[in-house]
Amino acid sequence: MPGRGSVRPEKVARVDALAQQILSQPMTAVVGLRGVPAAALQSMRRDLRGRGHPIVVAPNSAIRHAVERAAGKRASLKPLLERIDDQTAVMAAVGNPFSLFAELSRTRSPTPARGGEVAPKDIVVPAGTTSFKPGPIVGELQHAGFPAAIEKGKVVLKKDTTIVKAGGTISREVAGMLTRLEIYPLEVGLSLRAVVEGDTLYPPEVLAVDLDARRADVARAVVGALGVAAEIGHFVPEVMPRVVTKAHRRALALAVAAGYPTPETVAPIFAEAMRAAAAVGKLTGN
Repeated sequence: MPGRGSVRPEKVARVDALAQQILSQPMTAVVGLRGVPAAALQSMRRDLRGRGHPIVVAPNSAIRHAVERAAGKRASLKPLLERIDDQTAVMAAVGNPFSLFAELSRTRSPTPARGGEVAPKDIVVPAGTTSFKPGPIVGELQHAGFPAAIEKGKVVLKKDTTIVKAGGTISREVAGMLTRLEIYPLEVGLSLRAVVEGDTLYPPEVLAVDLDARRADVARAVVGALGVAAEIGHFVPEVMPRVVTKAHRRALALAVAAGYPTPETVAPIFAEAMRAAAAVGKLTGN
């Protein structure tokens, strides 16, 4: 490390310990902390530590030096250096990157804007009736860019409006109106910036997967595959019960249609005969 001799020994030891911690685990994550209150962060850290995902909060310089040292032995960690900015923590653990992303996403919750923040996505204000009483608020809404009007004695927003586009700055005036409308466009919580698991880098856009929806897709695929296999008579243990049941049902229907008496077909044969007799009776008037 450059200038190592001029750095306090405890800082060097801390960097060395963090580098060793990173190398001791197969998964390393860089986590953003921006906007998380200190008390909430302590609670989140306790919860994550209890699940086997401890995060280390340290100055960015220490985290960067530790990742650089670890990357000297595991080159796949180098891309994480580009993600170390703003308020940062690092995590080294065993686990699944997709599960970790979902776990950290659950720490996030909506929070109001104060003005001056960058919109993380389009802020859309839906059309509809507001809780405001008619008065100066209509002009205030219109001045801030909200399509407000009075209809039947109530203040309404006449159409869906993108009040701030993704990447735009939320003005103080717009922020105040959004809060009064109970629209909270920002989120506070831990954000996963990137994970390296083994030799693979996972950016957050890759990890943002609806696991429940994917499980449902797999379940539907399994059911469909079993149906196709049963239809073509593909004999494997998972399909045999369906194939036998289907063959039995078709054989029974064929025996009934042919009038072939067996203990299983006598009742449906007589039932069919009774229906046929009733139909003939109606035709002959008997």
